[in-house]
Amino acid sequence: MMKQRVYGVMGISSIMANWNADFSGYPKTTSKGDIFGSDKAFKYPMKKMWDENGEKVLYIKSMTTSDDKKGSVNLVPRTLLERYIQLFGTEDVKDAKKVLTNLFSAVDVKNFGATFAEKGCNISITGAVQFGQGFNKYADSMPQEQQILSPFRDATAASKNKEGEEAKNSSLGTKIVSDEAHYFYPFSVNPKAYKEYVDLGVTQGYTQEDYQKFKETALCAATSFATNAKAGCENEFGLFVETQEDVYLPNLAESISFEHQDKEKNIIRVKCGELLREFGDKIENAEIYYNPYTTIVETDIPNVKLYHIFTRKQCE
Repeated sequence: MMKQRVYGVMGISSIMANWNADFSGYPKTTSKGDIFGSDKAFKYPMKKMWDENGEKVLYIKSMTTSDDKKGSVNLVPRTLLERYIQLFGTEDVKDAKKVLTNLFSAVDVKNFGATFAEKGCNISITGAVQFGQGFNKYADSMPQEQQILSPFRDATAASKNKEGEEAKNSSLGTKIVSDEAHYFYPFSVNPKAYKEYVDLGVTQGYTQEDYQKFKETALCAATSFATNAKAGCENEFGLFVETQEDVYLPNLAESISFEHQDKEKNIIRVKCGELLREFGDKIENAEIYYNPYTTIVETDIPNVKLYHIFTRKQCE
């Protein structure tokens, strides 16, 4: 089992894209109007990447077919139990120890935990990896509405004109994006979260291999995830501070600021060096990943190593 704790921040840039929309289609905001992305928005591309790479991922939408009473075949999402059966080949969930062993073999459960509530088996696992909400640090971010012309005519009754005639033109749609936004997510890794499950013999605990897999995926999952809404989103920053197991750090995203310069590189300032120096040699390693072609990183963290976020090569 891994010994050290890890604290850090992941950064996502969104250029003419919508990283995390609310039900109105606009970027999510707090009641005060601050733009943010939920932890689910960051975890989903990671799960998708693991799933595409052949890893076992339990908590991700998968589809199946279902016959309705009229004889039609519909495409519907699987239930949790159906997804469990698909992954592990058994519908027996009465043996809690066996269920736990299966759950911990899924990479998303190993990192983020799980709530598994099925008849005869109610299990809740607090994940070793915990993400906070990712707040946009770019003050001038603005939503943009784009009108989209559909190639098809809308034949529904709602599309009829005042005379009751059907629409004769293609229908219009709307796509909503942010012109520019930069989200910064705090996270922590606590390997001790699974101590009781190690004692039960259902997992080896959160290992160094698990952490490396999480780290590598977190640094590139947003960039690899390409959908219509996410095409302008990519990983732009990663801070990893590895500490001894008795060190407890606050939200490091609070120490980060972002500055956009027209026709110049962006500036990300990371000012938590004074805090980390107080822990002395209990801070075992500190790394920052960024894109040196678009961004300048200014930091006061002692002995921090800087890396290119895409090539993983160390920057001078």
